[in-house]
Amino acid sequence: MPRRSEAPAPMPEAVRLRKRCSVLYSNPGGAAAQRGAGVAAPAPLLALSVALRALNCVLVRTSFVPDEYWQSLEVAHRMIFNYGYLTWEWANSLRGYTYPLIFASIYKALQLLGKDDVQLLIWVPRLAQAVLAAFADVKLYSLVQHLENAETAKCVFFCQLCSWFTWYSCTRTLTNTMETILTIFALSYYPIKGSKMGNSCKYLALVALAIVIRPTAVIPWMPLVFSHFLQEQRKGDLILKNCIPVGLVTVGTSLIIDRVFFGEWVLVQLNFLKFNVLQNLGTFYGSHPWHWYFTQGLPVILGAHLPFFIHGCVLAPKRYRIFLTAVIWTLVVYSTLSHKEFRFIYPVLPFCMFFCGYSLKHLKAWKKSAVSFLLLSNLLPALYTGLIHQRGTLDVMSHIQQLCHNSDQSQTFVFIMMPCHSTPLYSHVHCPLKMRFLQCPPDLTGNENYTDEADVFYSNPLGWLNKEFYNDTLLPSHLILFNVLEQEISPFLALRGYEKTATVFHTHVPQGRVGSHIFVYRRKTEMNHT
Repeated sequence: MPRRSEAPAPMPEAVRLRKRCSVLYSNPGGAAAQRGAGVAAPAPLLALSVALRALNCVLVRTSFVPDEYWQSLEVAHRMIFNYGYLTWEWANSLRGYTYPLIFASIYKALQLLGKDDVQLLIWVPRLAQAVLAAFADVKLYSLVQHLENAETAKCVFFCQLCSWFTWYSCTRTLTNTMETILTIFALSYYPIKGSKMGNSCKYLALVALAIVIRPTAVIPWMPLVFSHFLQEQRKGDLILKNCIPVGLVTVGTSLIIDRVFFGEWVLVQLNFLKFNVLQNLGTFYGSHPWHWYFTQGLPVILGAHLPFFIHGCVLAPKRYRIFLTAVIWTLVVYSTLSHKEFRFIYPVLPFCMFFCGYSLKHLKAWKKSAVSFLLLSNLLPALYTGLIHQRGTLDVMSHIQQLCHNSDQSQTFVFIMMPCHSTPLYSHVHCPLKMRFLQCPPDLTGNENYTDEADVFYSNPLGWLNKEFYNDTLLPSHLILFNVLEQEISPFLALRGYEKTATVFHTHVPQGRVGSHIFVYRRKTEMNHT
């Protein structure tokens, strides 16, 4: 009997363990550090995600926006190979070197390994981006599994994988893509209200890195960080032990990296926000009505997911309203800026996928039909936009790259007569050919009558060519142009002895200066020597 009465002796140990655990959860730096990353996803899921994103990478052979080359790969190419072209943003210190440094490191590693084949230099950076996207997919799965259950996590994971816009964008070397990936990673450590998980230091560091890469990343995180601050009991510790140290380290590292490559101290994030937000000079590249993100932007990138997103928003518990708040807040803030693009709101898509998956999980009897609908309705736009629409500007680069093998490479001069930055440049050629394209930098001096080179050219293409190349010795050896321009400059082509050598399909939807096909013209050999 005495022995049996002593059996409960270990109870004080259990009480101490519970007390110690609650202290850990209340610590903003280590709150639920043991579970902050969510439940670990099984290795087969990661392997599946990597394989799918690698396939995704291979099946995306089209161009989206110029920034996927000109703000990443072109910069990285110049950093390593010491030749190339930097756009006006870099001349005015509006972009930072942190993101291009990732691809510069890849180029350098391939160079050191002697693997400098052009195709490797083109594909390895994109494959690296695809692998990061795969890890982000699995992080999203782990987060939802921790917050809800494995079934809901699978539904969210499925919605993420079959999203046509995610498929179209996630393997591209865009700062928006990296911002989205870092947003998912940061969410996996975010201390959501009512859930004993999170790691303030880790999520704030990832948010800070996203802001360094693309300063507008601060927009979707403002309501999330504010909510965290309100619910945090130790507000002083959050600021002094997490926010300030993370901010100093991140900004300091960014300053040092940019100091090395710019040659002077510069805070590019401030310049970026000043240009795009305060001065709103992005309108130089086009403007849209204030409601565009609500009536076109979000509905288009969601596609067939839209009804599931709305249904999920209605069903989801109150504690997830912070995710919806982040989405709406981001749309509202971006709506105040005149220049709008689909990619700007890409970082809120993972939040939307959470609600889509939550909806899918609760459909019960209709779940199989919904899965089939989502898969089929996303498959067509994903394959069409990834393999067909706007592929010509990449395909034509292989024709230019072949010129690197000519014996008279020094005599080669390629002039790209297309809307500025339509194609990549040396990042898809990797040899020092002489190349030129039409320029279109905005005016930063306040000149109301300013017209960029591209607009001057398109106002009178034939006159511009005759004036620019008044002497035969100045003529390019090769011309690249959209088919819509051919008829207008045909007298110049005939008089100067150019012959068409290739026709490259670009799009089924030509618009304005962008044609359905791209033509490659070469000046006849006998004309080159006259």
